[in-house]
Amino acid sequence: MHTVIAAQEERMKKAVAALKEGFAALRTGRASAALFDRIRVDYYGDKSPLSQVANITIPEARLIVIQPWDKAMIAEIEKAIRSSELSLNPSNDGKVIRISIPPLTEERRKELAKLAKNQAEQSRVSVRNIRRDGNEELKKLLKGGELTEDEESKNTLELQKLTDSYITKINQVLEEKEKEILEV
Repeated sequence: MHTVIAAQEERMKKAVAALKEGFAALRTGRASAALFDRIRVDYYGDKSPLSQVANITIPEARLIVIQPWDKAMIAEIEKAIRSSELSLNPSNDGKVIRISIPPLTEERRKELAKLAKNQAEQSRVSVRNIRRDGNEELKKLLKGGELTEDEESKNTLELQKLTDSYITKINQVLEEKEKEILEV
């Protein structure tokens, strides 16, 4: 496989990974530790990821328990969660923070599904742009005499197959997320 194609495949992998990361932050009606991936807590003057200052567990489908390693961090963690865009209401007993995940309304489910579709479409566009960049590089190599027409056409076809496979992966990731969002 040509290095141009390998480089484009690497970029496509990153596009799918970015989509999965974006989907992890979409709150469904189910508890997930990934909801807190973007939350930073003020830990002795430094903004640290929540996962580095506390243990996050999911004992039930709609319950998240956060146990700080340092009990003095409870107020800071609660503040960070309340000020996030997650719209969650944490409560604590002095040792652990409990967060009940309320079930989503039908309207909110449809909103989230639409948001997920938009994110997936952005990823598909990104993958197609990567294909275009790869094709342009192959054309430059052809003009520069580094590739024959047969090699360029073979690599272009290979790049198209790669694009199709990553679009399929994006569609599968979207399908799984929609199923998760829409389940009651």
